[in-house]
Formats: sequence, C-alpha cells, structure tokens
Amino acid sequence: MTMEFNTQAAFAALLQDLPEVDRAARDAASARDAVLTKPPGALGQLEEVANWYCGWRGEAAAKVRAPQVIVFAGNHGVTARGVSAFPAEVTEQMVLNFQAGGAAINQLAECAGARLDVHALSLDTPTHDFTQGPAMDETGFVEALRTGWNAVDPAADLLVTGEMGIGNTTSAAAIALALCGGVAADWVGRGTGVDDAGLSLKEQVVAEGVAANPTALTDGLETLRCLGGRELAAMAGAILRARHLRIPVILDGFICTAAAACLHKVNATALGHTVAGHESAESAHPALLRHIGKTPLLSLGMRLGEASGGALAIAVVKAALACHSGMATFAEAGVSDS
Repeated sequence: MTMEFNTQAAFAALLQDLPEVDRAARDAASARDAVLTKPPGALGQLEEVANWYCGWRGEAAAKVRAPQVIVFAGNHGVTARGVSAFPAEVTEQMVLNFQAGGAAINQLAECAGARLDVHALSLDTPTHDFTQGPAMDETGFVEALRTGWNAVDPAADLLVTGEMGIGNTTSAAAIALALCGGVAADWVGRGTGVDDAGLSLKEQVVAEGVAANPTALTDGLETLRCLGGRELAAMAGAILRARHLRIPVILDGFICTAAAACLHKVNATALGHTVAGHESAESAHPALLRHIGKTPLLSLGMRLGEASGGALAIAVVKAALACHSGMATFAEAGVSDS
C-alpha cells in the first residue's frame, strides 16, 4: 500500500491498513522478563511498558536510543469568541521561545536526550471559527495531516507529539464532546486560566461548535477537520506515520489525546503503538484517556502542553527498557529463582 496521501479518504485508508505488533518479539520480551532477577511483577507498570515497546520495535531486549519530540503550533479562529485568557499572538511568541531554547519543553527534551523539532502551521491565517462551520476545508486539513506525517524522523525509536495554540483546549473539548457525548460542561476546563464567566462562555462555544458541524458526529476524521486545528491534525498525522514506521509513541496531554482519539474513532486499534505519558490537570483529560483505554504513566498536575508531560515520560520508558534489557537473569547472576 502506498504511504502517500493527498486526500482525506486516502489518509483514512492508511488508518485501516496498519502494521501490527511483532507478537514473537513481545512474547520473547515477556519470557525474558519472567527470568530477570526480581520477583514477578515487582517493577509494575514498567514491565508492561518494556514488553509493549519491545513488541513494536521487534526486539526482545530493546533500548531507547533516538527519541524525537515534535511540537506543532497553530492558531484557532474560535479565539475571536474570547475563549482564552491569552491573545492569539502568544502562539507565535511561544514558537520563537521554543526556537530560542527558552521554554520548558526545551529543557525537558534536553534532559530526555531527545531531538526537538518545532513546526508552525500558517500562524498568520487562523482556522475558521468552528461555531460557523468546519474549522478547515479538506485541502487545509490534508496539508496539516501531511505536515505531521512528514515531520516524523524514520530513524527515531520513540516519538512524543505536542502542541502550542491559543484556543486549543476549546477545540479539544469540542472534539471530546463530539466523540464521547454528554454535554459541553463535561469536557470544558479552564485551559490557560479563564474565570467562571470565561468557563461558561467556553461551554457555550463548544456546544455551538458541535451543533454547527453535524458531520463531526459521523466520522473521527470529520471530527478533527471540523472541530480541530492545524496543530491537532498534524499530531494525528505524526501518530499515524509512527504506526506505519513501528515507532512507539508517547501521547502528551488533553489536546494531544483529543487528536489521537479521532484516530481511535476511525479504527479502535489505531493507538496500539501509543502510551499515555501523563494525566494532566485539565479536568476532562482523565475521562478522555479512559475513552481510548489508556492508563497514564505519570500524574504530576501538569497542564502546560507543548509536549512537556510526554517528554518527561520518556525517562520512564527509558528506565523500563534499561531494566528490562540490562538486568541479569537468575541464571546469569547465579541467583536462585525458587
């Protein structure tokens, strides 16, 4: 199957023809875990992470050597409704901060030994206000998906996708409402720190956006096109490209999870190569993680975005693989396993 796409339908086809986990490698990793010098299950979730990673990389004793963090930035037309405590200009200002090395993600990526790439997507042209119709037409949507797809380094062995975009918690909440149902208040949080009046306005805007886009209820890619932003679409494109390259992915916070959930809506197996890096302080994130069946690796009250929680979780994945691949077996150490 071709790995190129120029239409939404072609991208959808790539979501249906997915590489599967290497079951032999995963089983071999599990067998290795059973004879390492520790009681069974003593490393808890780290053991699950190691087996998951080894299965996707096709190695019984893998290690993380080349992690990549990608931050996508986009502006949202819905910010004209006053849904954020910060103006849209902050998106571009933060991109410049990323490029200068001054943001939290720069420090966290360096700590993790990860390559950091930043992609700004047409910041001078916000998406359409989704309360008036789709945020993106198909051409713009596919362009954003392709930006994410092409941003993934095929030589990477672990990927974290993150975002920057004033207004994108409103977009993520609208996506969650369309995908999961309920009412807007179930999914709307304070984002950058709106007050009670701002929170009420966000709830109204999210409800209006879903009502204005009936096709968003029919298909996950339509949900993303109608209610998302360019940076959310780019994250989705990168996550799917990673699947086709068998690169494990760490999901970041609420906004990244919303983008991923659109892929999950199209194909419930689409996120098998992903783990949730953390549970953010954005109020609806835990429920959205449950919706896609993910248990977070960390819960530190973070709500920054920009791939920060996912980047921090790289250390957890590295540690899981260091133990799994570096520990001695009972036989090698001469330790009794009975």
